[in-house]
Amino acid sequence: MRPYTDEELVRLAKAGVKRLLVICPGFVTDCLETIEEIGMRAREIFREAGGETFALIPCLNDHPAWIGFLQSRVDKFLRTSGPPLPVTNHA
Repeated sequence: MRPYTDEELVRLAKAGVKRLLVICPGFVTDCLETIEEIGMRAREIFREAGGETFALIPCLNDHPAWIGFLQSRVDKFLRTSGPPLPVTNHA
């Protein structure tokens, strides 16, 4: 899918963007892709191309608001979907 992140980072820096704030909305938890590829490699690409400040907004991870939302979804599911299925032991 284009534009590729690394190309866009260089383009922005060359266009005079000095400060960049990045968020990865497709992820709810930080992982190697967000931490290494975006948080480290992308920062390096942007700065080498002339950018000065690069900040990665962390994913939701275990933020209390996110955990509360998940809990509310589970609670709603359990209230509206009947009793849970029995657990079977396949030992």
